[in-house]
Amino acid sequence: MLLQVRVDGDESEPELRGLYGWLAQEPAVRSTASVSLVERPGRPGEMGGWLDAVQLVTDNGWSAASFVLSVVTWRQTRPRAPRVVIRRGDLEVSLADGSDDEIRRVTALLEDRGEAGGEA
Repeated sequence: MLLQVRVDGDESEPELRGLYGWLAQEPAVRSTASVSLVERPGRPGEMGGWLDAVQLVTDNGWSAASFVLSVVTWRQTRPRAPRVVIRRGDLEVSLADGSDDEIRRVTALLEDRGEAGGEA
């Protein structure tokens, strides 16, 4: 399964780097997923691109709950917890407040291996 995680806000690039480092060191994530940074190409005339997302490629032992809890915990370490958008295929879900209800909802949507689409 392929997941992309984006962070909203003016400081998205340093936040994405921080999230990448956090997830890459998290044993529950590291043991079941390959974590990398995704750069969006620059426009013609620009020197380079910019950081767009953290990407995870997961295996069969992947736990959506462990992943979501890792992201929520990372958000709690931020001075201003950014809104995080997680994309799997056509499905896009966001973590905005880190409430128990939100964690359950996002986990359930990510665990659904069907072809669910749309925004949650």
